[in-house]
Amino acid sequence: MSGRERRSRGELIRQRAQAHFVGRRAQVSLFTENLAKDPLAETDPADFLFHIHGVGGVGKSTLLRQWREVARRAGALTAVVDENDVHGVPQALTELARQLAEEAGPLKGFDRASEQFHREQAATTEPIPTDSAGGDEASLSSRLVAQAALGAVSLIPGAGVATAMTSPEAAAQGLDRLRGSAGTRGRRGRGADVTGLCQAFIAEVDRLSRQHRWVVLFFDTWEQTGRYLDQWLRDMVQDTFGPLPVNVMVVLAGREELSERDWAPLRALGVQDLPLEVFTEAETRALLAARGVTEQGAVEAVLQLSMGLPLLVELLALARPSTAEDIEQGGDAVDAVVERFVQWINDPRQRETVLACALAPQLNRDVFAAAAPQDGQDLWEWLCSQPFVNGRGGFKQYHAVVRASMVRHQRAHSPQGWTMGHLRLADAHAGWRADAERRIPEAERWGDAQWRRHRRAETYHRLCAHPAPGLEGALELTVHAAGQDTAVLREWTDTFDQAARDTADAKLLSWAKRFQNAADGDHPALAALTVLLTHGHLALAAQAWARTYRGWRLFVADRDEEAVTELTRAISIDSRNHCAWAYRGDVHSWNGRTDQAIADLTVALDLKPGYAWALAERGATHRLAGRFDDAVTDLTAALELDPTLARALAQRGEAHQQAGQLDDAVTDLTAALDLDPTLAWALTQRGITHRLAGRLDDAVTDLTAALELDPTNTWALAERGVTHRLADRLDDAVTDLTAALELDPTNTWALAERGVTHQQAGRYDDAVTDLTAALELDPTLTWALTQRGDTHRLAGRYDAAVSDLTAALDLNPRYALALAVRGVTHRQAGRYDDAVTDLTAALELDPTLTWALTERGVTHRQAGRYLPAQEDFERAAIDEGRDLGLRFEKLLLDTVVSGFATCLARWSELLLTPVETQKGDATRFFSLFRVMLLEPRRSVAAATEAFLATSPDYDTVTDLLHYLSELTEGNGELADRARQCRQLIAAHAQRMSDLARLSGRPRA
Repeated sequence: MSGRERRSRGELIRQRAQAHFVGRRAQVSLFTENLAKDPLAETDPADFLFHIHGVGGVGKSTLLRQWREVARRAGALTAVVDENDVHGVPQALTELARQLAEEAGPLKGFDRASEQFHREQAATTEPIPTDSAGGDEASLSSRLVAQAALGAVSLIPGAGVATAMTSPEAAAQGLDRLRGSAGTRGRRGRGADVTGLCQAFIAEVDRLSRQHRWVVLFFDTWEQTGRYLDQWLRDMVQDTFGPLPVNVMVVLAGREELSERDWAPLRALGVQDLPLEVFTEAETRALLAARGVTEQGAVEAVLQLSMGLPLLVELLALARPSTAEDIEQGGDAVDAVVERFVQWINDPRQRETVLACALAPQLNRDVFAAAAPQDGQDLWEWLCSQPFVNGRGGFKQYHAVVRASMVRHQRAHSPQGWTMGHLRLADAHAGWRADAERRIPEAERWGDAQWRRHRRAETYHRLCAHPAPGLEGALELTVHAAGQDTAVLREWTDTFDQAARDTADAKLLSWAKRFQNAADGDHPALAALTVLLTHGHLALAAQAWARTYRGWRLFVADRDEEAVTELTRAISIDSRNHCAWAYRGDVHSWNGRTDQAIADLTVALDLKPGYAWALAERGATHRLAGRFDDAVTDLTAALELDPTLARALAQRGEAHQQAGQLDDAVTDLTAALDLDPTLAWALTQRGITHRLAGRLDDAVTDLTAALELDPTNTWALAERGVTHRLADRLDDAVTDLTAALELDPTNTWALAERGVTHQQAGRYDDAVTDLTAALELDPTLTWALTQRGDTHRLAGRYDAAVSDLTAALDLNPRYALALAVRGVTHRQAGRYDDAVTDLTAALELDPTLTWALTERGVTHRQAGRYLPAQEDFERAAIDEGRDLGLRFEKLLLDTVVSGFATCLARWSELLLTPVETQKGDATRFFSLFRVMLLEPRRSVAAATEAFLATSPDYDTVTDLLHYLSELTEGNGELADRARQCRQLIAAHAQRMSDLARLSGRPRA
């Protein structure tokens, strides 16, 4: 065969279908002309949406298929979905993307988004808790993380005491609050937000639209698919998920008109409403002639009985009636036509096969083999060629109008055959289900599409065979369907609806209506479970499961106390329901009740020792309680049972992080990300771990990657802002923290952190504004009060500083940091006794505060109490003997006591030591003191002016004045140079004070 002659089987089938297509010329011409138009033309642009509507059997699906062929011939890229593909937006998008990929190549962006969506969806059933704050007292885990961070935080250049020497408690309070905020958003998102999937789909469509003249999306049986897609479609065409290219066309086909209320604003903007009427007499005659029916009497009889309904005309024409007598009338027109069609099938094997296969809502070769009589097993291809059989992929189905008529016929005329046929199909699906169960672990069956399909079909056929006896088992299965995602529940409720319509059983019809109402609501699973508990008369075990699933759904909806109540009821009904115990443990864990959580999770594990998720949950809860060894033990055991638990790996990584084992933390978090690259919170945690280890660039890389996965992740944004601050990229820090606050204006931690960043940049008024705003949101935030107090201190507003620090201590009298900062404030204000009192109290609470010990030594020295100063400096040197700032303070004491000459060599060694990173200590003054002490020929005035040209803040000037005052106590050249320098610095300080007064800012 030559290349020109080569064709695919699909092309031949479509060509032959086109040859048999009769009628609807006006509609085909309308669509063809629209494809030739320019969507951007100012006059008569192409319409972007068509809605074909009309009664069942009028030919909507046939016309839609014809339009799809027209679009393909015009070079358009096409895809179509119907009720078999759609139980929600994700399923529709997945099927559309699959078909587009078949024609245009892989849609990798959508595939990645789909993978992430399904991972998030799976997490709805088996959640992992995150930290939550419980009051002002920081959690143990957060305190330990903050303690580990102190080494990095203390290196912040130019920071205030409260920033550069942050205590674990202060950092931990912020960490708890930030995690609480991030965790709440994460929990709500664990139902899997479809927005990202929609955005990825539109992005792929945009790419494809640049390569094809048109992209046409077809939606059949809109009366059913529209229940789940109508709002999404209206959002899509209005660019909610990103700009929709103008060369994307949408075609809907359904029985009803579009809602005037919802669609009115779009009708005049390119929506073409296309009511499909029955065939005209001319179209009916043309179809009959094409099928070889020309005898006038027979034609007239078909015209009268079919009423021009294309499906009925086609069925009657297929029988090739030669006279009017061949077509008897009477009863319902549809039933009459279908009955005549069946009677006209001359081959009894074909006739029995057509009727037997009508019992199955969907057919493939296997179902056909189970449904068809033994002597009709070779008729699959013949059945598929019938005009009332259609479908895509591996499944076929009868036209709904034809199948409904055949089902009514068999139920009425052959009750025994009806029952036996359904039982035969139920048993076949039960066998296939059992085969599937041999390869699928019990816990994973509801997540397997093939298993669910057989389970639904088996239940449908048993309900049809024996509605009353089958109802109890069907309701119990619906309980478990409601425990899955919404799409699974809708599959199940649609199956119930099909059984109700096909049996016309009053009880089934009542249940179908209840379930459809539930599925169409805002919380389908909750509503369905409520209906089952209210009306179902369920067995005790099923009641317990219903309350277990309902409790979990309440938890996901942030109704925690109701969730605990419901799960407790489940346990009281069936104390051996391991999931009820595990889920209640998770709710307790989320709310900080770690002991109760551990107790519940332990019971769950006693009931089901191999329950990997519960082990991981208990490990996560141990982590929250600060029991890191126990956490690692449980999480490791969970991973031995199921090495694919990416979240458990990430949780173990976080446990290592909080225990200070940073390398182990990175290893686990990296392994978790290898399993699930879309795990944004694991990326965030790895970024935090890098920050704690001082790898700030690596931290920013991970936090940026987390934000690429989820740009709305306020936690990652705020953490990246903090990392930028630690790296002295203050503008970047403010940018990130501001972005986090735009997403969540109530995030007090990010607001206060931005205030600290402003403080570090010397923007004290901005710092006070942010810290005040944070305190208005949460007046109990003691570390923010302390930071604001420290900001006032840095700006020289000592009374305001003491007021804030005292307020922080009123909230938490054991807050060592606030005591220490208040001590520094008193020292700078010249209140040395008060300073020593506060610094001593701080050291009694936290003897590890070496910087506070140094500060107390400075206070004693400046107050003239040299012996206690010497004792404090020597104690501080045990831990920080190489610290340049401490060496300066001790050397200044020795100079005041023993004279400059005896200390000259040590001053030379110290002041000539390179300073890699200036901190908020005496290293700020090394260049000035080098000139003043070691270079007597250089001008003190010039060196002082050079120092003042760096725009030192009030805190720096104040400390320098204190140092210079100490050096002016003696006589000689050094004292004179110190006095000269002090006069210049004091004059500068007065100018700063005058400027502050003129600007209206208070000055201490």
